[in-house]
Amino acid sequence: MYNAFFSGTFDVAEFITEAFVIFFIGLILYLRREDRREGYPLEDDISGRLAPGGSLFFVATPKTFILPLDKGTVTVPNDRRDSPDLKARRTAVADGSPLEPTGDPLLAGIGPGSYAQRAKRPDLLRHGGTKIAPLRLCPGFSLDARDPKVIGAKVTGADGAVAGTVVDAWIDRTEFLIRYLEIELPGSGRRVLAPMPLALVRRAKGDIHIDALLASQFANVPALGNPDQITLDEEERVAAYFGGGLLYATPDRTEPYL
Repeated sequence: MYNAFFSGTFDVAEFITEAFVIFFIGLILYLRREDRREGYPLEDDISGRLAPGGSLFFVATPKTFILPLDKGTVTVPNDRRDSPDLKARRTAVADGSPLEPTGDPLLAGIGPGSYAQRAKRPDLLRHGGTKIAPLRLCPGFSLDARDPKVIGAKVTGADGAVAGTVVDAWIDRTEFLIRYLEIELPGSGRRVLAPMPLALVRRAKGDIHIDALLASQFANVPALGNPDQITLDEEERVAAYFGGGLLYATPDRTEPYL
């Protein structure tokens, strides 16, 4: 007759239960180690002092990742701290107190205007070349003739004033859509990029309305280091500037709706 007991009263069901408990504890320890590869060590909200790194069971061993397209390697954790240039002050001394901008709120780097510090290189295609590029540098690509004409259209801000004229469209060569509008500002001739998702193409009026900013605020949109490409870091900063405008472009936007 089959005997389900290994020894004494220790049977198969008990073995499976204890094995699962041991496995589950090991899984939790593994996940807690792995989720500390980035974002650590923690920093005190007020003093800036670094919190203890934790014991051996809660600190991941360094692991090196090979970046695509021969862009080198990165090893984490490396205890490297971000160096944000925040133009803001705390509203109170308690932990977790909100920040309020000082100076130009669109450049404060907080709230909807916050951004991540990304690589200072453009997003690349698998076989080389930039993923996002102006239409003038993309042979074989064109805008559909049935769509409203965005190139040459006037751009108006939230105040209705003219901010500039669209001189080119920057396209995503993998998604086949417009990512940014290149706008030439009147007077200075300076060119800035505006995210296409924030642009309202008004066919009836023949213009493009961007409610995120006042017309005068387009002058401070972060500039590109290279007029023909945009880096990952510059994408963050451009998007953050327009995101900040959704809350800080006018004083009344920070007030309650009711």
